[in-house]
Amino acid sequence: MIRRATIVAVGKLRGWAAGGCEEYLSRLRRYFAVEVVEVREEDINRRSPEEVLSAEAGRLLRRLPQGAYTVVLDRERGRELSSEELARRLSSLGLSGWSHVAFVVGGPLGLDGAVLERADLVLSFGRITLPHALARVVLLEQLYRAVKIERGESYHW
Repeated sequence: MIRRATIVAVGKLRGWAAGGCEEYLSRLRRYFAVEVVEVREEDINRRSPEEVLSAEAGRLLRRLPQGAYTVVLDRERGRELSSEELARRLSSLGLSGWSHVAFVVGGPLGLDGAVLERADLVLSFGRITLPHALARVVLLEQLYRAVKIERGESYHW
């Protein structure tokens, strides 16, 4: 299993999403170090979608940790994995020498192609569209579930 994870995400969470993330972060930190890096979200009403995505991409790419295996979340282009497959993938990364994994979550408009090109794995949580705040909660829950699966510990199935 991995020993360290960094979540690099567009936007600052508030309310229910922040609470959900904090809950899963506190659970995950019992097993490995987890850091969340939030980059500023562009105003989508003042700039074109291309300008927004490009500006956010620059911020995301600058904050990606060097030497980390990079997983980018993208609904349309990502690979769908079951919870068990994700657990096995994370476990195999650890066995292959990747102790640090970075996960990238875009903003309301998604991600620029430059971020997708940087990915070692592009992951999708399915064909439905999730608000970016909810996607971050789902990511953390799935990481927690993967740890529990890999350790053979019980969790609500």
